Amino acid sequence: QVQLVESGGGLVQAGGSLRLSCAASGRTFGNYAMGWFRQAPGKERQFVAAISWNGGRTYYADSAKGRFTISRDNAKSTVFLQMNSLKPEDTAVYYCAAADRMYASGELGEYAYWGQGTQVTVSS
Repeated sequence: QVQLVESGGGLVQAGGSLRLSCAASGRTFGNYAMGWFRQAPGKERQFVAAISWNGGRTYYADSAKGRFTISRDNAKSTVFLQMNSLKPEDTAVYYCAAADRMYASGELGEYAYWGQGTQVTVSS
């Protein structure tokens, strides 16, 4: 079992930045890929970014490329999502997820464990 706890969400103006964190516990963090997803009201959960077990590979949704950066600190069992140049359309609940494999991309089915989410609101 893996427990995931997100933090760092909040209210920010368009053009601002936020850094989300996800602390993992319950299993060897460095053995599996991690991802960030988001879900806006009335919409399906969508992929944002993913990172391989050792940080060597990263994947981004088109909407995140050039603005968001995913990273991880295996020593601290934490994954991060640095979000810059935020837009109102980035408003959503952001979820951290842990895959059951060392490499994962944007498919929800690759992720076995999910956090409770953290709200990000971007005002115009």
